[in-house]
Amino acid sequence: MTRTTTQSSLGRAVLIGAVAGVIASLVMAMYAMMAAYAKDTGFFTPLYHIASLVTNDADMMKSMKADQMNGDAFTFLFGPAILGAMIHMMTGAMYGAVFGVIASKLRLGLAALAGVGMVYGFGVFVMSAYIGLPLAASIFNSGDPIKNMAEMAGWGTFIIEHLMYGVALGALVAVGLARSRTATVTAKAAATVRH
Repeated sequence: MTRTTTQSSLGRAVLIGAVAGVIASLVMAMYAMMAAYAKDTGFFTPLYHIASLVTNDADMMKSMKADQMNGDAFTFLFGPAILGAMIHMMTGAMYGAVFGVIASKLRLGLAALAGVGMVYGFGVFVMSAYIGLPLAASIFNSGDPIKNMAEMAGWGTFIIEHLMYGVALGALVAVGLARSRTATVTAKAAATVRH
């Protein structure tokens, strides 16, 4: 294997992982939003909670209070919702890119990689809850809503969200890597036939 092939394979694994991470972050977000709705804290509140990394927590509190006091579970604030979604998807892409590289070295099938993804999702939970979020809260001076996100969302909910992220990530990366390998083998075979 040449250096160019190795770099190309690594780049492909990063891209596959990043795209899978974005999609998996949407799976995670959908669960978080349904959990928030079930807890009467506002369907879109998780997006405003994430956005409070760089804004204040007023939008999050407005959404929570609207649901609890008025029964309005669907308070939608466009700017903070988009900001929260973008931060969440970028974070998902970053963790996904790392997973893509790891998965490309493992060469496992769909079910096994989904299982590895679940374990990875738990690792992302630990990293986020105990290191990433407190560090981000300190860097962006965003305080307790970010620092204590796992506690505010509910530890069980926060763990399940991350496990779902991991399973979706593992399955999507498995499919992406399998397609990439098939395309590479097909291209090499076609090149060999031409010569």
